[in-house]
This record gives sequence, structure tokens and C-alpha cells, in this order.
Amino acid sequence: MTVHSKFMVVVLMAGLVGIATQADADITKITVVSRTVWLGGQSFGSIGPYEQIKGFAVGEIDPKDARNVVITDIELAPKNARGKVEYRTTFTLRKPVDMSKSSGVLFYNVVNRGNKGGPGTWDVGGDPGDGFMYKLGQVLLWSGWQGDMPIATVNADQEGIDVPIARNADGSPVTGLVIDRFIDIAGNLNTQSLAGNGRMPASLDTSKAKFISAISETQSGVKGGVRQVSSGDWAFADCRTVPFPGTPDPTRVCLRNGFDPALLYELVYTAKDPHILGVGIAAMRDVVSFFRYSEKDAAGTANPIFGQVPHVIAMGSSQSGRFAKAFINLGFNQDEHGRIVWDGLNARIAGMQGGFNSRFAQPGDIAELYLPGAEGALWWADYEDKVRGLPAWGLLHRCTETKTCPKITETYGGPEYWYSRGTLGIAGTTGKEDLPLPANVRRYYHAGTPHGGGPGGFTLGTSSADPNALANNPNPERETDRALYVALVDWVVKGTLPPPSVYPHVTDGTLVPATSAAMGWPNIPKTPKPDGVINAALDYDYGPGYRYNDSSGVMTNVPPPVKRSIPTLVPKVDSDGNEVAGIKSLLLSLPLGTYTGWNPIPSGVLKGRERSLAGGYIPFARTKAERLATGDPRLSIEERYPSLTAYYSAATSRAAELVKQRLLLPEDAARLLKQLRSDMEASKLLAN
Repeated sequence: MTVHSKFMVVVLMAGLVGIATQADADITKITVVSRTVWLGGQSFGSIGPYEQIKGFAVGEIDPKDARNVVITDIELAPKNARGKVEYRTTFTLRKPVDMSKSSGVLFYNVVNRGNKGGPGTWDVGGDPGDGFMYKLGQVLLWSGWQGDMPIATVNADQEGIDVPIARNADGSPVTGLVIDRFIDIAGNLNTQSLAGNGRMPASLDTSKAKFISAISETQSGVKGGVRQVSSGDWAFADCRTVPFPGTPDPTRVCLRNGFDPALLYELVYTAKDPHILGVGIAAMRDVVSFFRYSEKDAAGTANPIFGQVPHVIAMGSSQSGRFAKAFINLGFNQDEHGRIVWDGLNARIAGMQGGFNSRFAQPGDIAELYLPGAEGALWWADYEDKVRGLPAWGLLHRCTETKTCPKITETYGGPEYWYSRGTLGIAGTTGKEDLPLPANVRRYYHAGTPHGGGPGGFTLGTSSADPNALANNPNPERETDRALYVALVDWVVKGTLPPPSVYPHVTDGTLVPATSAAMGWPNIPKTPKPDGVINAALDYDYGPGYRYNDSSGVMTNVPPPVKRSIPTLVPKVDSDGNEVAGIKSLLLSLPLGTYTGWNPIPSGVLKGRERSLAGGYIPFARTKAERLATGDPRLSIEERYPSLTAYYSAATSRAAELVKQRLLLPEDAARLLKQLRSDMEASKLLAN
């Protein structure tokens, strides 16, 4: 029996949960706009060449369905003749030309701000690079979900979606207060862009808005040197080519005398016509469900992979990983017919959630002041948040009730703790306990890495020339991620349990407050310390229309008052400043310096606070004499490693351990060891 035939048997047996037909399809029409052999027919191992199918999917959702009523403003969406809410999205499908060689796994890559990214970060040399995902025989799917990225605004390499705009019952615009912030602006600029689509000013009359500047700001939003900008000194306009007051423009703001780089600016205004962003979440659900279950769309167009992908594994990285958590939290892993959508999920480098289902939200935001994302549950199992007075809830609450929870691997690096408030999901809002992980969740911490990992390599590198900041961190995550993805596939497809969770804990003293004393940070000369760097978690009062555990609803307090600061924790370090808990890459196992998950902003209004998603690096001295001359307490390279032969031998042993633990693939171990020797010999860092 061929692989294809085996999978057909599995799919036919799935009839108990139902195969969508023309009568019950939620995707009413798919249109294929191109179907080409991908990369000129490049072959990927035993799988052979791939083909790429690009097109559009039109769908509709029932606003009265219990699975959809969680969508903010769904009651304000225009309806078609059937009483349904419509959307249109793009999709890209890559599959083996010979589907009998497919693994039977549909890999759904949640796009990040419209960009495919994803598996390309794992491929050596970039997508497709060494073809890691393609050699596994995965069928890859992308589609648009971010409602403020309409199809007309994206390029050919991105995915977009058209979702409806909310309107009041009488047809009048929906309005509400929003906030835009401008920080670290380059000098000699007089015009800045507003946040983006779906946040247009209801009026260009500046007297109806509030515009301030400030010379300083604490992490909890307390400002110093606040000055009101007169309504006559700024405009909703473009002054880049026309002098102030410029050309009226609802997408930009212009300041008469230009923006001062030494100041921060905050603009609060009334916006109109919000996109109903949650429709994009439902669209993702329905697109994946269609390609997994449906034979054809409602118009009779065939699903090109029908019956050939009995397993679906999704991955979201960073912003899209935060979105994937929201997808699960809001119950969208059950489609409108009660079927599971994703069997597995890799929520990668995603510390919190975000503004994905709120009126006037910015889905592409990060973790800046006032923006939502850490207000509700960041933990998987139900937990009562007594600090914020929220009832027991967890990201898996809804899917547990419907028995549609996927198997989950969650991966973090340093910035997910230092910047994205990820330890709330690990130690709760008290910061004094280890929250239990459900049986279907594994958590892995990449010790000492920047966001997404560094480029790798085994060279010494140089220190930062700025004593207020650190050099970029080269410590990689890629090889560990590849091994963990293979383990997730085996968990979903074969039932083979993945490696045990590996991450810092409160109870064993490896997860501690973000201070030099608690961390055990060494006194390294001419380098910044971690004190005051962490991006604090703040408890906001968004008003009565906001649903905190859903991270959804309507925010009426703009900017929101800060009720309290909630402790977030970081990993403990050793005498070198390297983290003691988590999965250590081959490089960190035999370190050439200190690798941090934090890196402060060196200057400006936010000086000393965590730079957006950054990690740092402080190389060791080459010699003992150099170390003593600078007062560096960390042993030098020559004191640590007697020869290249000794270093290589230790690396070989460590690589074998990682392979045995299923945290490194054998082929990646061989490649890293080859790279290690090449880098060391080229740099002459260690004598043979």
C-alpha cells in the first residue's frame, strides 16, 4: 500500500466527524490564480519537487454561531442575503508534485505581519536553503488573517485579507478613542505616520484631539516634563514636501517646528471605521478546515489536497505565535462543524498575546506601553488570577470543554521573558509559584538567546563600543527548533512523547527577580547591568467593555490607567553571566562569552530599558593577561580551553548528548561540528 493510500484510509475513517461537502462548506469559493512547479523543479531528497498554488478564498461565517459570537463587533458586521458575514483572503499552498510521497502532514504557517517567514528560519541558508521542511514531505499552507492588512495593500510575497468594517445599526460610523506614540524619532523630521489601517481620524480638527510631548517616562507610564502641543501647531497632514500645515492626510501627523528626537510624543484622538479583526481569526480556522476536510468549495471547485493530509500542525513565530495563543484561547480550534482544526501547535518565541480581537487594535503591535497582550491568561491550564481579581481561566479552557485541544510545544528565548512578559504564564501573577503544565503541553527555554536566536558560528566576536549597551548575541535557536519540530510531528502522527519540558522554575531557584543580586550577575567592567532593564507587566484599566481573559472587547479608557505593576522574572546566571537553566545550544555549552536575553537601550528617552526583543553578548578575554588588565572576573579563552582538539572533543561529546536527548538532529550535529572546526581554524582562536 502506498503512503497516499494509507492516508486515504485514515481520512475515510474520519467520517464520524464529517467530511465537508458542497452543502456545508464554510469556504464558499476558492480561486486558483497560479499553479507552478516551485523553484524550477528543484528536488528535495526522496520527496522530489514541489509545486506552488496561489489563490483566493472567499468564505462566510455565521454571526449567531456560539463559536463566532466571541468576535468583537461581529453584531455590527454587514450581512449577506443568508445572514452571514463574508471575508476574502489570499492563500499559498506548497505540496509535493507526487503527493504519494507526502508525509500526510499539513504544516500551517501563521504569517507574521503578512510575511511567510516561518520554516525559512530553520533552513540552513534561508528558505528553502537546505530544504529541511520540504525534505520532510510536509504540505505547507499560508493564508491572510491580519484584518488591518487588506489584500490591496500587500505585495506578492505576503498574505492579506479583507474583513468587514463595523457600522452602527443606523449606518453611522463606529468611533472611539485611540492612542499613537512616537519615540526615538530621527532629527529634522516634521511628519510621522499614524498606526495604520482601521484607525482613521473621525475628524481632522486638531482641537478635538490631545497631543503632548514629554522628556521622560517610567516603565509604568509616569511622564516628566509634559507639554501640551497647541492645536494650531500640528495637523493631520503630510508636510514632507508642502510646508506646514501641509497637505491634509488622515494617515499622518505633522508638527509645525518638527519632532524633537529628545522627546516622546503621545496623540489621543477619535478614530472611526474599525476593522472587525476577529473575522480574520475565523477565516484562518475555516481556510485550514477546508484544506483538511473539504472535497470542494460551495461552487464545486476541488480542494487540491483533499483526503491527503490527515494531520495538521501549525506554527506561529513571535507576533504570529502570540496570535496562535489567542486562536486557541478564543476557541477557534473547533470549526463550525465541531471538528478539530490543528492537531499540533508550535507556539514559538511568543511571550504573550496581543490586540487581535479588540476594537481599533493594532495586530502588528509588540509589547509597548498601553498595548494589550498580557492582561488575561498567559498560562495553559486554568488558574485564578487573584492579583488582578480575574476568575479561573486558561488558554486551553474552551478547547478542553470541546475536546479540540492540540498537542503544543511552546518555546521561549530571553526576550520573551525580558520584553514580552512571558513569565506570567510560568509563575502566575504572584511570581512565587510554578504553574502546572497540562499533559498536552511541552515548554522549552532556549537559554541565553536573542529573539528567534542569533546566527550561530564559533568565533569570538567583539565587545560593544558603547558601555551602555551590549553587542548582538550570536547564540542560535535554529538547530534546537528543528529537532523539537520533528519531535512534535512524531507526537502528533505516531504518539511518541516529545522530550520533557526544559525551562527555569521558581521552586528550584532558577527563575528569579530581574536584579543583579537575585540573578547572581557578575561585575563585568564597562558593561551595563540588568537592573531596571526588564519590560514590566502592567495591570491596566481598559474600561468596562474590555474582556480581560479573552483579551478582547472595547477599550474606552485611552490611555488606560495603570493599577499596579506585576512581577516578571528572569533566569538565574552563573559566574560567567550565562543562564543556568534551559536548553543550551552547542555554542552555549562551550561558551566563548556571556550570552544574554536582554540588551538595554543605550540613549534617549527610554535609556536603560530593554531594547525591543534584543539580546546581548560580551566576549571572553583571549588571554589571562588581557583579563587581569581589564579586571574581568570571567576566565579567559586560554584558561578555559587548552586546545582546539580539547574543545572539539568536548563539543563532540555534548553534541552526542543533545542528539540522544532528541534536542539536536544527527545531521545538524555533524554540520555544526564541521562548522566549529572551520571557524576555529580560520580565526586561530585556539591552537591545535
